[in-house]
Amino acid sequence: MRRHRRGPDDRGPIASGSRQGDAGEAVILSEKLSEIPGKRLTIVRVNYPPGGKSGRHRHAGNVSAYILSGAVRSQNSATGPSRVYRAGEAFFEPSGSTHLVSENASATEPASFIAVFVADDGAVVTRGTAALPDRLLSGRRASDHVPDGSDAAP
Repeated sequence: MRRHRRGPDDRGPIASGSRQGDAGEAVILSEKLSEIPGKRLTIVRVNYPPGGKSGRHRHAGNVSAYILSGAVRSQNSATGPSRVYRAGEAFFEPSGSTHLVSENASATEPASFIAVFVADDGAVVTRGTAALPDRLLSGRRASDHVPDGSDAAP
């Protein structure tokens, strides 16, 4: 497997907006998908220190996550209640959904996972949503979200 650090030719910043938290992130690979024009595969390693967490956020495209070590508590607006995932387990986040909880489930041990994004080439793969009212983040179908991230009320 070819390791890849983001360079000036890589499109789409990894994070934007008000996403705040303790997570350390590193892009492992970012490549255009030749068989799917206009799409890019991005693989990111996320490291949480003990008790670390990220604020509410959304991702461009679909995301699959695989827990490498420790335990991660996750809750997504489209996939149900909060759940703890342990090393060797995985979860999926559909496009347009909101990641409501993302945190290390342990106050004493670090946790890490790999996130695999398939999104539009040039898209910001993670956007903070801390400034959006809860009414815009819950009880809506993923298809109700405005793709430009504005999430204007209906």
